[in-house]
Amino acid sequence: MSPEPITLLRDRRIILGVCGGIAAYKVADLASKLTQAGARVEAILTEAATRFITPLTFSALTGQPAYTDADLWRHDRPLLHIRLSTEAHLLVIAPATADTLARLAHGRADNLLTLTALAFRGPLLVAPAMDVAMWEHPATQANVALLKERGLTFAGPAYGRMASGLVGQGRLLEATELLGHIRYQMGRDGPLSNRHVVVTAGPTREHLDPIRFISNPSSGRQGFALAQAALDLGAQVTLITGPVTLPTPIGAERVDVTTAQEMLEAVLAVAPQADALLMAAAVADFRPTVQATRKIKKAGDETLSLPLERTPDILQAVAEQRMVTGRPQIVVGFAAETEEVVDRAREKLERKRLDLIAANDVSAPDAGFAVETNRVILVDRNQGVQTLPLLSKGQVAEIILGRVVEMLREG
Repeated sequence: MSPEPITLLRDRRIILGVCGGIAAYKVADLASKLTQAGARVEAILTEAATRFITPLTFSALTGQPAYTDADLWRHDRPLLHIRLSTEAHLLVIAPATADTLARLAHGRADNLLTLTALAFRGPLLVAPAMDVAMWEHPATQANVALLKERGLTFAGPAYGRMASGLVGQGRLLEATELLGHIRYQMGRDGPLSNRHVVVTAGPTREHLDPIRFISNPSSGRQGFALAQAALDLGAQVTLITGPVTLPTPIGAERVDVTTAQEMLEAVLAVAPQADALLMAAAVADFRPTVQATRKIKKAGDETLSLPLERTPDILQAVAEQRMVTGRPQIVVGFAAETEEVVDRAREKLERKRLDLIAANDVSAPDAGFAVETNRVILVDRNQGVQTLPLLSKGQVAEIILGRVVEMLREG
């Protein structure tokens, strides 16, 4: 499935500085992903970078010019570094070699990339890649410390196997991770900056015995998409998630839980400091009255009775706490239904004192659990109803967070 456009990156100008390292091939993938997301990407290759990959590769992937040091002296492109530095929203250097880190740290401006970096006044993201000994060398670490002190942001390096065959710290992050770091940098001044958003995601599990549990097919995708959409708008995000294997959105604080009781405790702990709470988790409604400490064995009888009890009602507990603390300012609920979707959503919104509820028919094959798309109906506190068409879960998340921004402004 090809990447979908990202609203945050649409028509944003990004300079991609490519240095001389074998990891440069990964940056071509990053350039492609950024372009597909809607960004305008112009690459600057150092002379050493051209030994590993060509400017033509980046031009073909981005549809934009890719520059080398030779372009600095062209009469038809005077002051190219000034034009690039003043028009760009973000400068990303990947892979950032030890040599380029040293040049940046000491203010050298002897090639097009370092000239542009010295003139640039926006956010600068550095993704280092080099062999283990080079990364660990005191000179490199001193340069990194100095650059961080000046406000540069580092992404990586990762731990793993190097081209040399050595294993350690020094690998360039993968393109998808770098894209996450770029989104985080680009969203910092969004309409939710200085706002704290809490999102719950995924299923819960209620164990019958050490190896069996009651759960549901929730993948966590919609909750994780909500967390990413909140980050894109500049929010501080706490993501409370049940057992899922999805990667944490860059910038989110992740809290892993298993049971409904654990999710309740985690939510109540952070809700008084939150501006908005989005309860997208598919919390189990029942749990065994008694959890067996050992595996339940097959008995001679063909049937097995399992007494169940209700799990705690997290939204009800939030509503009661909210009456005392006044926080969160906005609470969004989710309703997974199989019939009478709007009527049941309205009833839940009133009973749980919600500001907005997102309801969907999970029996539909293209919506709900374990799929990439969703069909959602939004019902707000004024009984307004908005029926969304079939959308990706990322698009649904952007619409819901847009509504949250509006409600926070209204107060």
